[in-house]
Amino acid sequence: MSNSSSLTAADLELLRRPLHGFLSVAAGPLPPQPRPVWFEATAEGAVQLFTGPDTLKVRQLSRDPRASLVVAAPVGERERWVSVTGRTTVEPDGAHDLCARLAARYWDLDDPVRARDLAEILAAEQVRLVIHPEAVRRYTY
Repeated sequence: MSNSSSLTAADLELLRRPLHGFLSVAAGPLPPQPRPVWFEATAEGAVQLFTGPDTLKVRQLSRDPRASLVVAAPVGERERWVSVTGRTTVEPDGAHDLCARLAARYWDLDDPVRARDLAEILAAEQVRLVIHPEAVRRYTY
């Protein structure tokens, strides 16, 4: 396992794949309750995702902005994971654009059911969560 405070090129290669990340936020039940999420690594080295503004994770982040995201390679590949931990900001802008990019990455939007799913998400208010890495841990076996 190695540690740093920023994402490496190898980390970004893993994070740019359509994998689920598992988000944990501080100030929640003990132990934390990770949730699977879509995510995107930014050009600035942060990690962002979207959610509704009234979700439990947003309420918890308003009390304590610490969060972590863990992403692992799927079964059948060599074991590999990246964990990003840091202060998280809740941004009111950019969530719908992010959602559309991520839907295209994770879903086949030519499928009318998925296209309707995306339209429903875009019709709802969304915020963007941005994890600013303070610690990045990784493991490859």
